[in-house]
Parts: sequence; structure tokens; C-alpha cells
Amino acid sequence: MTEVPSAPSKPPVTLDALPVEMEQLASSGKAEASGLRGFLSSALDSNPYFSAGFGLMALGVGAQLFRRSAVQFGTIAQRRMLVSLEISSKDPAYLWFLQWMAAQTTARHTTAAGKPLGGFEALAARIKSHELAVETKYEQRKDGSSSAEFSLVPGPGTHYFRYKDAWFQVKRERATNMLDLNSGAPWETVNVTTLSRDRELFPQLLAEARKLAQAAQVGHTVIYTAWGAEWRPFGRPRMRRMLDSVILDDGVKERIVDDIQTFMKRGPWYFERGIPYRRGYLLHGPPGSGKSSFIQALAGSLEYNICVLNLSERGLTDDKLNHLLANAPERSIVLLEDIDAAFSGRTQSGEAGFSGSVTFSGLLNALDGRLDPALIRPGRVDLKEMIDDSTPSQAGKLFRRFYGGDDGLEKSELEKLEKELVDKVAKGMESGNRVSMASLQGHFIRHDGEEAVKTWDSLVGMIKEDVKARQRFASSP
Repeated sequence: MTEVPSAPSKPPVTLDALPVEMEQLASSGKAEASGLRGFLSSALDSNPYFSAGFGLMALGVGAQLFRRSAVQFGTIAQRRMLVSLEISSKDPAYLWFLQWMAAQTTARHTTAAGKPLGGFEALAARIKSHELAVETKYEQRKDGSSSAEFSLVPGPGTHYFRYKDAWFQVKRERATNMLDLNSGAPWETVNVTTLSRDRELFPQLLAEARKLAQAAQVGHTVIYTAWGAEWRPFGRPRMRRMLDSVILDDGVKERIVDDIQTFMKRGPWYFERGIPYRRGYLLHGPPGSGKSSFIQALAGSLEYNICVLNLSERGLTDDKLNHLLANAPERSIVLLEDIDAAFSGRTQSGEAGFSGSVTFSGLLNALDGRLDPALIRPGRVDLKEMIDDSTPSQAGKLFRRFYGGDDGLEKSELEKLEKELVDKVAKGMESGNRVSMASLQGHFIRHDGEEAVKTWDSLVGMIKEDVKARQRFASSP
């Protein structure tokens, strides 16, 4: 009988073995999942250099993210909370604002001298005082003397000031690669920044700056000259001259003043008829007769300024001339000088027009009185007045003005000397020996009343020699 072998018996499965197997499986899964972390942890623990480099990298990434976030936050905050105003150097408000800031700096330092400033306001004052620029106004007079005035204004850089309980930041920037083609000066801008809630202070600040600039000109006449295609003040504002201080021949001054006053009252009449609201006056005569002095006194009496434009200036073109005349400062008299020299020597240059050059005789005013007919036709010159050398009436009035006060002369003696001088001037006119008002005034300054009359003949002789010398010099090759 064959015996069939029985299957091997399996070991009995007990409940106590199950937790052990499950724990082993869990342990192996954790080991696989934490392999990378374990490697890094092991590397960091075993290699201090690696640990330090990884830490620095983490700090760099964090700092970069923080910086970008701060820049973005600052940009958003600036757009929402700040407002900026840019003033270019071409704008008239540019100089007004710089002068206003200079005045504020002076006022702040005055306050600081009386009461020490503290905190951020003191810091702002120190920042401004360390970044200054100088602006020099230089004036060369015809008699050879000169004067200069220095103004300290905020220079390129960052400045701070407080205006009506609001803080402002000012950045004056100068472009080194950009130039103003008219003046050749570097292009500059001023950026004023404040809180958005204080934006309404900008118009008030600019209005105050303009008022300050105008206050410096009260009682003065500003002389403008052409710099390229723009007008700029020349030297310091001059004290207004009284119209009575200029002595012209009988009736000349009254005719000009009456005509100007009538013209100024007829603005609506010109506008209604479509006529350009302008009027031209031609004052012609020999040098030293008082034309420039009368124009300055006339501008002072009208509270106008003067824009001086020399037509014989080199580089002046038709376009620049039209631009300057169309953009003259408000309340100004445009004075065109040497119009005889600019046009008397012109020659035809084909169909394109005329080409002209200024002769030396024009600079010496030798051509004064011989004007191109195209300049004096109606519509360009509305009133022509001859301002000549001194007449007996002018000499008598000027004599009384100089010696009629506290000069020690009795009234009878003054009248006698005046009559003697008037007779001498009248005889000189008959013989062609004229004396300009400038020479007459200089003669009175050098002598007292009695000596001025006694030395009259010597003055006339000196003038004759001077005229001959000019003629010889002008005719020399």
C-alpha cells in the first residue's frame, strides 16, 4: 500500500506577528520618502562649508525678493501719495522759483540765528546751504564803468523746504549732454515733489515767486536784450527816470506823450476794425541829443520796461527778428537801434532780396538821419520826431536846472548868466556850431554857473576838433 506524502504543514499564523510586519513595511516606506531630505540633512551636518553656502544663498534670495517688493511698494506709494512739478530752464518761472528759494534760505538762516532749529528742519537748512550756485548780473556802462551783482541760488542737487506746513523736495538737475541752442547753457530742470494732498500749494507757491520777482522791480525799469531768439534781463533794474528830467526842444516831448496816451486808450477801436494794435515811433537826430534818455524816461513814466534790439547785430535773421517782436515781454517798449546802419548800405542780391553790411560810419552814427524810405512808410512808422542838438531854449532850461538851486547865485545874477548863455547858443546855431545836450550837460557838471558861461567858447572849439577827427578817421582806408 502506497502512502501519499502529506503536504508540509504551515506554521500557524498568530495575531502577534502582524504588527511587526506592518511596522517593518512602514519603516521602509519612510526611509524611501525621506532619502533626499536625509541626504541634505546628512550633508549639512557633515559639511559645514556646504551648510554656510546654502544659508547665504537663502539670505540672498530673500534679500532680493525683499528689495523688489520694497521698490514696487515704493513706486506704488509714490504714484498714489506724491505729486511732482517740473519746471524747465526755458520757462520764465524757472528763475522766479530759484530766486524765491534763495529768499527762503536767507529767511531760514535769519530765523536760525535768532532761534536754533532742530530736527529735520535743521537738516534741511544744512542740505541747502551746502549746494549753492552763483548767478552774476554784470553791466558794462557806456562811460566805461561796470557793476556786478551776485545772487546765491540753490545749485544742482537735492534740497528741502517747508511751505505752509507742507514739506517739499526739490531736485535741480543739469543735463551735461544737452545744451540750449539759443544761449549755449546746459539744459536744466527743477522737479518739486510733495504729498498729493498738498498739490494745491503749487499755484500758490509759483504766484508768490512771481510776486517776489515783481516786487524787486517796483520803481525800476528792466532792460532786456536779445540772447539768440529770447529776451533776457540785462544788468540790474534801473531806477525809473522822471520824464521832467529830460529836456527836449519845445513841443517835442508833449507831442510824443500825447500820442502814446491816445494810442493806449484805443485798444478796442483797433480790435473792432481788425487793425494790428501797434504804433511805431521814429526818433532821429545826432548822437548825444537825448534819444535814449528820453526813451528811458518815457518807459518809466508809463511803468513799462525796455527791450533793446540792435538790427546791426551779427547773426540776426528775419525769423529771429519776427520771433523776438512777437514774444516781447509784457508791458515793454521795443527799441530798435541803428536802423540806419542796418539798412543804409544794403545792396540788391538778385531776386532773393537784399544783403547788407554795417559800415564803421554807421557805428559812429555818421549816417544818422539818412534812413531807408522802406522803413518810414506809413504803417511802420506812425510818428517821426527830430531830436536835434541843443537849442537856446533847451540850454536855458538845463542851466536853470543845474544852477537854480543852492549854487550860491542870486536870482538876478542867474538870469543874467542864463541870458548870456542863450545868446551864445543862438549865435552858434546861426554859424553851424551846434553843441549836443550830452556835451552841454558834461560842461555844466565840470564848472559852476559863471565858469560855464565864460568857458563856452573853449567847449565849442573842442567840439569842432572832435568832429574833424571823426571825419578823418571815418575817411581813412
